[in-house]
Amino acid sequence: MIKTQIGCNRGASIVGYTEKEKNNQNIKAMQKIIPNLWFDSNAQEAAEFYLSVFKDGKIINITYYPNSEAEGLADFQKDFAGKVLTIEFEILGMRLIGINAGPIFKFNEAISLMIPCKDQTEIDYYWEALTSGGGQESVCGWLKDKYGLSWQVCPENWDELNKRPGAFKKMMGMKKIIIADF
Repeated sequence: MIKTQIGCNRGASIVGYTEKEKNNQNIKAMQKIIPNLWFDSNAQEAAEFYLSVFKDGKIINITYYPNSEAEGLADFQKDFAGKVLTIEFEILGMRLIGINAGPIFKFNEAISLMIPCKDQTEIDYYWEALTSGGGQESVCGWLKDKYGLSWQVCPENWDELNKRPGAFKKMMGMKKIIIADF
């Protein structure tokens, strides 16, 4: 089932949610923009990786491509017949959707996901977890995970640290952010 929130003049209409979900007090704070991440054919593998990194995460929904043209499968989608189309998941309270859509588009640094970390231990954890298995370190707290998605692993008191003398120069000389060096 696809869950959608439709905006209207007097508020929002919730489509596809159970009565329990509709009655939940937190529904007012529901995320209204859900990033859709394009993968070649490994969206489920990526979602499972992210769930292993972000322990509070969960799979919300999986949809599948139709099995045939009679069911609506386009000619260019034949290699995807019956396979996972989308996987909706949640990490750190943020919903994301992974879509298996082929090798046409790749991730790049034009968009990244930031993780505000409470301390150096948390920075170290996310840095190591997200660069494992083929991820790449960049500069200033940026990295790419093994799927090519860019992340910023930063201290939650980033604004305060950047006000210290020489902070920008120090940050530019770092890959992983080291709070004690500010």
